[in-house]
Amino acid sequence: MRYRTIGADPATQRQVSVLSLGAMLFGTATDEATSYAILDRYVAAGGTFIDTSDNYAFWQNGGQGGESEELLGRWLRNRGGSAGLVIATKLGARPLAPGTSYVDNPEGLSAKVIRESAERSRERLGMDRLDLLYAHIEDRTVPLQETVAGFADLVAEGTVGLLGASNHRAWRVERARAIAAAAGLPGYEVLQYHRSYLPGRIDVPTELDPDGDVGWAGPDLVSYLRAEPRLSLVAYSPLLKGGYVRPERLGPGYDLPSAPARLAALREVAAQTGATVNQVVLAWLLGGDLPTIPLVGASSVAQLDESLAAVDLELTAEQRARLDAAH
Repeated sequence: MRYRTIGADPATQRQVSVLSLGAMLFGTATDEATSYAILDRYVAAGGTFIDTSDNYAFWQNGGQGGESEELLGRWLRNRGGSAGLVIATKLGARPLAPGTSYVDNPEGLSAKVIRESAERSRERLGMDRLDLLYAHIEDRTVPLQETVAGFADLVAEGTVGLLGASNHRAWRVERARAIAAAAGLPGYEVLQYHRSYLPGRIDVPTELDPDGDVGWAGPDLVSYLRAEPRLSLVAYSPLLKGGYVRPERLGPGYDLPSAPARLAALREVAAQTGATVNQVVLAWLLGGDLPTIPLVGASSVAQLDESLAAVDLELTAEQRARLDAAH
């Protein structure tokens, strides 16, 4: 395993493995025994960076979520605590009532919600301090100043370490960070977005935003990250939920003119390296000029092992150029 630093402040920055493990479906679609086996294998391989959310996975049982955090809490107690690990969770998108969703009934990002939701996450995880806490989705009903101060209060109290944001417009991230900086408060240091080798369409309206998919690391966000190298990017769904292995799963969201050429280049490089197409995608992200931590899910130890092997896959300059040039 290899490692990198997230966070700019020496007082709060952490070393994490370059491959993060997503626990979204642990405790729901992935049963407890399998979840434990995946987590144990990840840690045995040197993995240290585990991701969850307070709303995972509400859509599996018509509830409000929390099952993933609860399972991680049981697993952490079973292993004797979270020493050596960095556990990231998110708040803001937990439905306020069972059977509703984060689109029409989210908890939001008020100071009150931030405090209460973070406390519940700590209880479910069995942790006195959350290593990394993200604002999961935007909340434009609450002034950014209130949200920024709400997160900063938890850092000052020692119940949260690093702060992050996911699924926000780049200008909203910058505005929140500017507010924090002007007030001498901690701001977002880790950004979690959807990024992969095959680009998706960001112009299609979504339930969250009529202006297009806010979850993708699009050109504005990538440009922002290049200008702010102290920020860290975590890329969720890098393997497109199996879409590289079964392209018929990709759907209209990936219907771009460049898709056939990029998929062909991917298969070509995979054949040259003897690796799987999924491993080439992860290696492309890991070794790119925009440092990225892929966040992978797994429903079996075998799936996790495939992703872990990508950490040691080094693409040549020619192979990377071939992948980058495909349009």
